[in-house]
Amino acid sequence: MQEPLTGIRVVEMTIAVQGPAAGLYLCDMGAEVIKVEPPLGDPNRYGRNVDNPTPAGTLGPQFVAVNRGKRSVCLDASTDLGKQAIHALLATADVFLTNYREDAIERMGLGWDTLHARYPRLIHASVNGFGPKGPDAGKAMLDGAAVARGGLAHMTGSGNGPPNVPGAIIGDTAGAMQLALGTMTALLARERTGIAQRVQVSALGTQLWLQQWELTHTAMTGAALTRSGPHHPNIRGPYGVYQTSCGGAILLAQTMAQEAWDAICIFGDIPEYAFDERFNTPGKRLGEGMTQETSAEIRAALARAFMIHTATEWDAFLRTQPEAIWERVRSWHEVLEDPQSHANGYITRVDVPGLGPVRTVGALVTLSETPGSVKGGPPLLGEGNDEVLGRCGLSAEEISAITERATAVREAAFAALLGDSNSAES
Repeated sequence: MQEPLTGIRVVEMTIAVQGPAAGLYLCDMGAEVIKVEPPLGDPNRYGRNVDNPTPAGTLGPQFVAVNRGKRSVCLDASTDLGKQAIHALLATADVFLTNYREDAIERMGLGWDTLHARYPRLIHASVNGFGPKGPDAGKAMLDGAAVARGGLAHMTGSGNGPPNVPGAIIGDTAGAMQLALGTMTALLARERTGIAQRVQVSALGTQLWLQQWELTHTAMTGAALTRSGPHHPNIRGPYGVYQTSCGGAILLAQTMAQEAWDAICIFGDIPEYAFDERFNTPGKRLGEGMTQETSAEIRAALARAFMIHTATEWDAFLRTQPEAIWERVRSWHEVLEDPQSHANGYITRVDVPGLGPVRTVGALVTLSETPGSVKGGPPLLGEGNDEVLGRCGLSAEEISAITERATAVREAAFAALLGDSNSAES
């Protein structure tokens, strides 16, 4: 059975997360994704991150997460042979995907105007930090910068405390999802019209997309919402995260039926709220028409209620209430073991060079007739030079020269780094 993007070739020149994660989605859907890397490779190959005891010679977790299933071609793009190889790849490609900054892409001769004139059916898909126009179009970006600029950091945190960044890189990953969507849309448009086009996405734009309701609320009402810690800043009432007696936590979102609300109040030993007319409809329990004082009152009551049982006990009880919308807060260790995620393929295992099988996030979209799939682990640097470049028409001698040049540059750079390290120690 063919996958939806079988036969589509993507040439990817990316680093970090925002670009590679977009390529990963296309790869899962069946595209051949060829990651073109400089002699030292994507810097994230070597990222050790926090509390990572894996051997230094293996791949970094961030690289593993967003580059599984791809091919790697390693070359020096400053040389004539390197440039020849890039254009040999592009001549056979459907998509050029990048998160390099615009000035860097232009210096390499890989800007939209240049490539469109040479390869009129090639889709040029790019993502940057703050959008293709405006005074900060060329500004450098990492995930947190987009979260700060887009207002999400301002609304994350507790009460009158300082702003906080989220616990995951949602700026990069949201941008990647929009870039993948834009690329798929451009492929569909090309199929219908025969015209390839430029796709441009930014992390800032996707941050605003994630906050459509909240930003529109502010625009329409003029209200200055405040950080609300475990509660949503734009929802009054029970909605929120509550600590339990064991140190765990439960997210209570909504009770669609009165019976579920009554049962929670009784189980939590606050029966007086089961019969309180202020909370006798789903809308009222979601804060409709509720004063700030009433919201604070019910939250305090629920905070006491959840503290009389453990998270496991609340989990078992709430499963008897199908009209309650809730979930136990899970740690990342628990997420990796969650049978629900495993049943849907959201957690998978891939072979990582030097480590063996490693759990990571799998394909997220399920199609009934043309499903995608996880294609395997991340590639070693330059593992595809011979086979991939050979398919593009380069001779064995040219490929050998490309590989030797990349190896020489890499070894010289590592030797220089080692020399600097030794000098610093002495």
